[in-house]
Amino acid sequence: MTKSEALYERAVKCIPGGVNSPVRAFGSVGETPRFIEKANGAWIYDADGNAYLDFIGSWGPMILGHNHPEVLESVMEAVKGGLSFGAATEREVLMAELICDMVPSIGMVRMVNSGTEAVMSAIRTARGFTGRNKIVKFTGCYHGHTDAMLVKAGSGVMTQGIPDSAGVPAGCTQDTLSAAYNNLSSVEVLFEENKNEIAAVIVEPVAANMGVVPPAKGFLEGLRKLCTREGALLIFDEVITGFRLAPDGAQGYFGIQPDLTTFGKIIGGGMPVGAYGGSKEIMSMVAPVGPVYQAGTLSGNPVAMAAGLAQLTMLKENPRIYQELNAMGDWFYSEIETILREAGAPWQVNHTGSLGCVFFTEQPVVDYASAKTSDVGKYRDYFKYMLHHGIYLAPSQFEAMFLSAAHKKEELEEMLDVLRGYMHR
Repeated sequence: MTKSEALYERAVKCIPGGVNSPVRAFGSVGETPRFIEKANGAWIYDADGNAYLDFIGSWGPMILGHNHPEVLESVMEAVKGGLSFGAATEREVLMAELICDMVPSIGMVRMVNSGTEAVMSAIRTARGFTGRNKIVKFTGCYHGHTDAMLVKAGSGVMTQGIPDSAGVPAGCTQDTLSAAYNNLSSVEVLFEENKNEIAAVIVEPVAANMGVVPPAKGFLEGLRKLCTREGALLIFDEVITGFRLAPDGAQGYFGIQPDLTTFGKIIGGGMPVGAYGGSKEIMSMVAPVGPVYQAGTLSGNPVAMAAGLAQLTMLKENPRIYQELNAMGDWFYSEIETILREAGAPWQVNHTGSLGCVFFTEQPVVDYASAKTSDVGKYRDYFKYMLHHGIYLAPSQFEAMFLSAAHKKEELEEMLDVLRGYMHR
């Protein structure tokens, strides 16, 4: 028995499913979760000493790679001063100033502890600002596990085949409306049927929780115009894309300014953190200035702020990181597609910049319905082969691959060689 298997046997006795997040479960791919001991650069190492080329990167925040020396140094320095104060610190101010400086749509920002909390708070703020209750989300887009957002969600919910969630009262979701991603007319219908009742439309600008599904041409622009016309706020959930696609996130990458933006772990260099922000007019609704209440003892944690400041400062001062990383993504995912085509496989490769996904389906994947046509059995076989050949992918068809600045071309070539082996086994 391996150490990971032994640890899993212990874990299932005291942790539901043996994991602290369903996306870490390996059940759908017929494997035991690997228990990770350390990571460095583009590599992670499990309890048995096995090395894996990592394409998860803690689900996105490790854009500079694992254990980056400058981020690590900042964290260690912060730890010397204390782990948490429950009081204001200079680092919170520096982080807020940095985010406001990097993202033009944000005039004020509030730190929270996770992407889920950021979304929950942004929606409450949108409702308070507009005086309306209804929210439009898109089928297959995941916005955290708050009650109102667990309606036709993506991510781990898709993998496990759970349409919603037990324990969510009907009243919590009665004001959540679902539209089809990349289908602007489905949103227009909802606005027509709910005249002057919709507070906001929340969207992943690049859907990355039903695999990776880029926005169709004109889709985000259409949402912006529609929200402006109807007096609703447009919320970009940039927990995945924020500070990954560009210094100002997907909104800079695509040239669309939302009214509110939510961020997650990338602003903490991988530590537990989140934030939401928008114009000063909208954010002035938030307590203690305004009537929209939101609080958190650990919000703006000094250690998380230190890690995030180090990472975001490097990204701001070195914009070539984005140019090189996005170019690497274009090359890498194009190479994957070439390998599949040469082997006669009709599978789909979707990507935007450093985010990518292989779908085991013959039809183009443009939304939730087409993503669900992917053969999860084929993904399971692919995943197991890659894992046993040192490639660490998400244990789910419906998650993204993440490249980092630490991935070297020769390392990506290693992955491509393993893929060739899989296709010709």
